[in-house]
Amino acid sequence: MISVGGLNLLPQELGSTVVTIGKFDGIHLGHQALLQSTLAIAEELLLVPTVVTFDRHPGSYLSPDAYPLPIIGPTQKNELLDQAGIELLITLPFDEALASLSAEEFVQQILLTALSAKAVVVGDDFRFGSGQQGNVEALRQLGLFHGFVVHTVPAVEVDGVRVATTHIRNLLEKGDVKHAERFLGRLHATRGEVEHGLKIGRELGFPTANISRLAEGFLPLDGVYAGWLHTKSERYPAALSIGINETISAVPRLLEVHVLDRRDLDLYDQQVNVEYVDFIRPSFKFSGVEELISSINADLVKIRAILG
Repeated sequence: MISVGGLNLLPQELGSTVVTIGKFDGIHLGHQALLQSTLAIAEELLLVPTVVTFDRHPGSYLSPDAYPLPIIGPTQKNELLDQAGIELLITLPFDEALASLSAEEFVQQILLTALSAKAVVVGDDFRFGSGQQGNVEALRQLGLFHGFVVHTVPAVEVDGVRVATTHIRNLLEKGDVKHAERFLGRLHATRGEVEHGLKIGRELGFPTANISRLAEGFLPLDGVYAGWLHTKSERYPAALSIGINETISAVPRLLEVHVLDRRDLDLYDQQVNVEYVDFIRPSFKFSGVEELISSINADLVKIRAILG
């Protein structure tokens, strides 16, 4: 997949495209439906399957105080789109210049001049242009005038609930990673570098890999989870802990990973992917080390049963 950070960086010999547009801040089942439709049209009409997205949530520019945290980060987004089969990803800086484009200017400058779009794929609630003045019907009319076809993809529902990033984020904030998986179509994950910590877990007999606080991927509710840790070459069953470690020595909020039955791993400075399988319990402040160790052992019994 070719990934560029602006229209001026597009390949010179691009060819005609089929374009889907959106935040793609979760690559959930709804986003996946857009991608599947885009890929099908690309194959049928011999077009380049293209995603146009943004370097930040539009809310971070338009309403900074109400900006929601993304479910996935830019590296995760790129990987998931590449795995889906997208050939071209354009990440536009969401700035004043982009926010001020009218619907007509957005179509003319981005879809036509830059991308030679012959087809556009959007959701049924798609809005675009300054002040979100453009909707699906406006896009269709512009398509008729300029010579591209608009395909709309209906909302995807799970158990009667519309798949949306906001709903998934709410589930993660409650620690409900199992239900989040059903809306994402995959396990939710955090990706980051393993860094040195206080090594308290090692002293207790449960060595942990501390994941950098610069990691991508929304951290769910503080607590203990069953999960998997992926390196470049291996997958390990793991106990995941999110919190501030206030029983022994409080630290800023952190994700720690204890690989089951392994004390010989050296993961420092490696990029790892941590997947959340199930919630075990919320985070507690224990009365002392003995109570903490007893709880960890009980957690591990449950995690082994869940991961098989």
